[in-house]
Amino acid sequence: MWEKLGIAIALILVIEGIMPFLNPTGWRKTLRTVSEMDDKTLRMIGLSSMTFGVILLYLIH
Repeated sequence: MWEKLGIAIALILVIEGIMPFLNPTGWRKTLRTVSEMDDKTLRMIGLSSMTFGVILLYLIH
């Protein structure tokens, strides 16, 4: 189990690092836009992301 968790965290880091590596200017603009969003919008984005992740895990497993 710990090995799979480590693999999942490593993959998250790789995926998260793709945008700042390939397009640092666009990544900076995206972060600026996200930082200006209100809390409700950010919470809905987070909820949608978690829901999609759970559904995807269910379908894969």
